Amino acid sequence: MPGSVWLVGAGPGDPGLLTALALCALEEADAIIYDALVDRRILALARPGAALEYAGKRGGRPSPSQPDISARLVQLARDGRRVLRLKGGDPFVFGRGGEEALALKAAGVSFRVVPGITAGIGGLAYAGIPVTHRDIASAVTFLTGHDRAGAVPDNLDWPAIARGSPVIVLYMGLNHLARIAARLIAAGRPPDQPVAIIGRATTAEQRVVVTSLMAAAADAAAWRIEAPTIIAIGEVVRLHATLDWLGTDRQ
Repeated sequence: MPGSVWLVGAGPGDPGLLTALALCALEEADAIIYDALVDRRILALARPGAALEYAGKRGGRPSPSQPDISARLVQLARDGRRVLRLKGGDPFVFGRGGEEALALKAAGVSFRVVPGITAGIGGLAYAGIPVTHRDIASAVTFLTGHDRAGAVPDNLDWPAIARGSPVIVLYMGLNHLARIAARLIAAGRPPDQPVAIIGRATTAEQRVVVTSLMAAAADAAAWRIEAPTIIAIGEVVRLHATLDWLGTDRQ
């Protein structure tokens, strides 16, 4: 409705992974505030005449602050617009959608959340890696590779994660991969455990490097893998060799 905001997940990249509700939002929104990881082919589905505003946040690059983005959503809604906040992946999985929803609630702006396919599931699927498998892994932990200040998170129980989670999926972890791997190994994770580094998951530029926890950072640099990446750690990574239906690079 006019004067409201939809917080929508656009999925990990492939436009075919949009939900029906996400497509509906694109067709009806008056204003679309979109992230850096939203594919241009998805933006092309917007209603003719819709205002497109970039609000991407990429590590180490100038970008709008989160309070500014939230304030812009409130302003557009109060102007009577039908507002679409379009985010890569899922808005509530390391997407800051929770912060924006709280800001909208505090401002008295009506909103709806439309989940999207997160890269930790969809990106792994496009690399032929099941995030769970009943014979190999019945639990998974999703981690962010950096905290609010851009450093390796210190508020995590690394030993418990290393010991207790058969599969670890790391978002935004490329820059700190060496330090994260060292923490996991120090906490008891096997140095030779398989790791998959997936760059630009679900897109035509997808690349997959399969390596070990000990060698992951060096191999990512050697193969010149660039962000955005999703990184999987665990025995399920071995299934990539058999289930790589997309046929991307592997080592």
